[in-house]
Amino acid sequence: MKLRLVLLILLATVARVGEPGHWAEVNGHRMYYETSGSGRPMLLLHGGGNTIHGSFAKQLEVFTKTHSIIAPEQIGHGHTPDVAGPLTYARMASDTAALLVKLGLKDVDVVGWSDGGIVALILAVRHPELVRRVAVSGANFTPEGYLADDLRQMRARDVESPATLDQRLNHLWATSPTKDELSPALLSGVHKRVLVMVGDHDAIQLDHTIALYRALPDARLCILPGTGHGTFIQRPEWVNAIVASFLDEP
Repeated sequence: MKLRLVLLILLATVARVGEPGHWAEVNGHRMYYETSGSGRPMLLLHGGGNTIHGSFAKQLEVFTKTHSIIAPEQIGHGHTPDVAGPLTYARMASDTAALLVKLGLKDVDVVGWSDGGIVALILAVRHPELVRRVAVSGANFTPEGYLADDLRQMRARDVESPATLDQRLNHLWATSPTKDELSPALLSGVHKRVLVMVGDHDAIQLDHTIALYRALPDARLCILPGTGHGTFIQRPEWVNAIVASFLDEP
């Protein structure tokens, strides 16, 4: 399931020391981000419980050849300290938008995996002026998009007042995105081109991914064969080429 996957990726990816990182003050707290490369701006949004390099270890070197990369870490993730208050996708999207505004960026290509894909879609809904195109993989617009057994396990583990990051993430996944964060109606108002990717045995139901694709006015759908939720890690030779081709479309 999703939680086990992100933990395995974190364990398999050794933390890197001395990254070319920066700090920005956004919405009253510090946010860590990294930059690299040159060219059209590309925002990379990591998965839940993950980090920049845990999610995009096999993309950074490739995309820095053609794009100027901006890769933040959300509150409680990686270098960015946790802060008081609920962990929500809307809050992550607000922090991400504030970072782009602080950096003076707009018309950014946004690439997000899993929770990062959800944040990318909310960014397109709420801050379209910041977004040029969006590519997401393993994103859902409601908790019911998860495989039924996985969602039952998440809800069985949900606690009333989550304290640890794992508990807060589990609560987030079991209850979000909410209808005011994402829905087919909100997605129908996204007038940006969106690439929707999913593994053919992803943690997100295939029918749900197709519903997400159909809700978007200008979308492309890509189902990766023999692939689970970790598309960027499992299939970089496919994903990197597909994303690059999508972003280069006229």
